[in-house]
Amino acid sequence: MPSVSIERIERDITAISRFGFNEADGGVYRQGFSPEDMAVREWLRARFAELGMSHRMDGAGNVIGRFDPAGRGEDVPAVIIASHTDSVPASGMFDGVLGVVAGLEVVRTMKANGIEPLYPVEVIATAEEEGRFGGMLGAQAMTGHLTREWLDAAADERGVKLVDAMREAGLDPSRAMHAYRPPETIRAYLELHVEQGPVLDTEKTTIGIVEGISGVFKWMVRLIGKADHAGTAPMNMRADALMGMADFAHEIPRIIEEEGTGKSRITIGHVNCKPGFPHTVPGEVDFTIVGRDLDHEKMKALASACERVLAAIARRNKLHFEYEQMSWLAPAYCDTGLISLIEGKTKELGYSYKIMPSGAGHDVQFFCEHSRAGLFFVPSVKGVSHAPDEWTHWVDCERGTRLLYECVCELACNEGALEEAGQAERV
Repeated sequence: MPSVSIERIERDITAISRFGFNEADGGVYRQGFSPEDMAVREWLRARFAELGMSHRMDGAGNVIGRFDPAGRGEDVPAVIIASHTDSVPASGMFDGVLGVVAGLEVVRTMKANGIEPLYPVEVIATAEEEGRFGGMLGAQAMTGHLTREWLDAAADERGVKLVDAMREAGLDPSRAMHAYRPPETIRAYLELHVEQGPVLDTEKTTIGIVEGISGVFKWMVRLIGKADHAGTAPMNMRADALMGMADFAHEIPRIIEEEGTGKSRITIGHVNCKPGFPHTVPGEVDFTIVGRDLDHEKMKALASACERVLAAIARRNKLHFEYEQMSWLAPAYCDTGLISLIEGKTKELGYSYKIMPSGAGHDVQFFCEHSRAGLFFVPSVKGVSHAPDEWTHWVDCERGTRLLYECVCELACNEGALEEAGQAERV
């Protein structure tokens, strides 16, 4: 029987990489609702048409291709394969794209093998996953997490409003609220993605089966001291705001050791030092704290510890401390039955694997509470992602697509696949 074709996979990923490619730095610039992003969506619809799939773009900009050779209609729940084709600035060619191209290849292989599924198979390229406007618009809209208030207020870092970008791309923003997919229309949701981290590549492991997506909290912190002359202010009389931040950074490993787990992360990612002059003691420092963990209670413990430590450091350094919580996303857990199904198919194919968390956000996290949802990774070379030198070996793309094919065939063609997966999990 025909199997997945790495030649077709490579051809499609390479074709998509040309949309928004920048020769100067070798990166891909295909931000959500840019002309390059919309051009890829039309390219994808043409591929759906070539396969005889019905296709459409919903009000949020999600491109949906449906493989339903038996013509069972919209009342029959679909097995969804989804990821995204938009990118961050100066991105690589695999992030998100592999999952969409793998979905195309799954349908091609099913057609080549004469498979007529009991349940339709949908391939979806979600809209604006990379968060140009601060969310994951397509997944939010499909799962009912989109509000009109957020839609109207969202803007990118340059001040461009989401609704204006959608209009410029030929979409009516008000139609985004019509993109909702009731849970009964989804049999299962599967996403294949490159890891975007170094674990699988370092450990020489083929597949990472994701147990859940880490929760994330983001704070904007301000330490306020007193600007002073760097030459005349004695060290023991200073209220150095930057020194306070440095003290906190030094405490991060201890906070994780005492309150977190091996899956905990705390990061200071952005710092603004004021007045920012070489000969002036910093009187104020604004910085971000982003904390992550797969356990919600551990997240709360980490946040509480950060607050306690910052307060103590502020007192010790004669500083005023304040913070604003910008966002709090709880962890999302993949369906245990689908985890068992993916694990079983991975074993059948003879691939090495590990069960692991995802520290990065993905569309799947919005589907975890909405339907049965699963995610698995293939390795990223040296863990590089969101950069021009992002790379995943073609053999790993092929293996991931082969695993996706086996899982989708089981879900779409075996009436009792979900029940059997659930039983396997309980055993």
